[in-house]
Amino acid sequence: MTDGSLTFKIASTESEFEQIFRLNYRTFVEEIPQHPPNAERRLVDRFHHQNSYLIALNDDELVGMMAVRDQRPFSLDEKLGSIDTYLPPGRSVCEIRLLSVIPTHRTGSVFQGLLKLLLDYGIKKRYNLAVISGTVRQQKLYKHLGFTPFGPLVGPPEAQYQPMYLTIEGFRENAAPILNDVSAAERSLNPISLLPGPVSIREEVRQALIAPATSHRAEPFKVQLAQTQQHLCQLVQAKHVEIMLGSGTLANDAIAAQLSLQPAPGLVLSNGEFGSRLIDHARRFRLTFTPVELEWGQPFDPQQLTKILDSRPETGWLWTTACETSTGVLNDLPLLQELCVARGIKLCLDAISAIGVIPLRLDRVYLASGVSGKGLGAFPGLSMVFYQHDLEPRPDRLPRYLDLGFYARHGGIPFTQSSNLLMALWTALKRYDSPQPFAEVRELSAWLRPRLRELGLRILAPDEHAAPNIITLVPPPSLSAEALGDQLLEAGFLVSYQSDYLRNRNWLQICLMGECSRAVLVGLLTELKNRLTNFRS
Repeated sequence: MTDGSLTFKIASTESEFEQIFRLNYRTFVEEIPQHPPNAERRLVDRFHHQNSYLIALNDDELVGMMAVRDQRPFSLDEKLGSIDTYLPPGRSVCEIRLLSVIPTHRTGSVFQGLLKLLLDYGIKKRYNLAVISGTVRQQKLYKHLGFTPFGPLVGPPEAQYQPMYLTIEGFRENAAPILNDVSAAERSLNPISLLPGPVSIREEVRQALIAPATSHRAEPFKVQLAQTQQHLCQLVQAKHVEIMLGSGTLANDAIAAQLSLQPAPGLVLSNGEFGSRLIDHARRFRLTFTPVELEWGQPFDPQQLTKILDSRPETGWLWTTACETSTGVLNDLPLLQELCVARGIKLCLDAISAIGVIPLRLDRVYLASGVSGKGLGAFPGLSMVFYQHDLEPRPDRLPRYLDLGFYARHGGIPFTQSSNLLMALWTALKRYDSPQPFAEVRELSAWLRPRLRELGLRILAPDEHAAPNIITLVPPPSLSAEALGDQLLEAGFLVSYQSDYLRNRNWLQICLMGECSRAVLVGLLTELKNRLTNFRS
């Protein structure tokens, strides 16, 4: 982790260990006369090979350290005999030693950072009690942190220490004003989702999900559904929407089912994984269409699209993604609408990653898919199809579950629905009474992107064609995106890297879909910087 120009980490390099030996000498020979001097001016701890060193670096210079060890006997066991009689029973114990900060950095930030790292490390190792020999000169500080003295003083008169122990509960309670944030290890127990889905959920949406269930045939459910449909349509300027119990794949299958009723052939445009999936939807429904596949991450070119459409005057519909989730490219919806309206082409969109994070007008879109569990910030499980025209059931042509006209004929409730998922979605939609949610995503994205580039990471989508809510990163070829994602997961940040299409390209994604804040992203950048620094060292 980092704090300004300071980096806090577990020592791992020869240079770091050599600096530890010299700081050890400077502190425990020259400043505190605990060991005799030597000509080399370096002191290797007798437990060196058992120690884990938590260190603070200013650039590459060691400015602070502490050692943690869990193998018995501890140094305090040797001084006092077995110390178990002094300690609360049933604890997983470690010993902290060799705490040292160089004089020029004894302003608090180094000590604070080491404490944060200690809490992270202790939780990961499942320690819940630490013992220490605290210098008598700092007893007030140790007590303030929650340390409990035990036993007699140890050490010579000129360098006396008080044995003390600290429980993890006491550490959290007493050191909170110093730590001032949630540690990475605590985040790892309840990781922060920066995935395209599922997303971090607001507390009021969580509470809505666990409300008592209501029958989908009851009048309150019908009222709730109608209100939710109205709010969704207002959000994207659509005339109608049907809400289905299922994922976005279901919604896109429902669109494919509707397109199978069209007499004219179509086009499916793809510039990423989810455009390719639309091609697959179309093929599975045996639609008559031409696939147009561009390079992943390439924005649509107006002249190229015009040429393609002009060369196929028989085209009756066009299907593509509004936001290509795999690459972070925001496709040019006004351009697509203009080209399609001018030619009488029915425009269809996979808008799953766009709804809720990007202001959309779907009033000139024939069919568009969406979901509850991405940008809208609710739980996954509901999908939706927006449309502008009247629909009739087609039992002669369409499967029952995919027939949008059947939904419309039955007031949007042809089958069992989940009142819990609907209530959570309705609660999430209340945020959109103002445009503030869209502004928040734009601001976070604009703040985050240059800082990611400062770390040496390439962003796939150019800024002028980038969706604010999806940042696809291209690490250097020698750096495994999967390994980096695993490390971020250990630190409590869920980023997207496990899908096959990301693994195959060594890509990693940061998605601003759900509940997020600049403070969360500062923590993410800190972890990224630390991991990238270790990789390059």
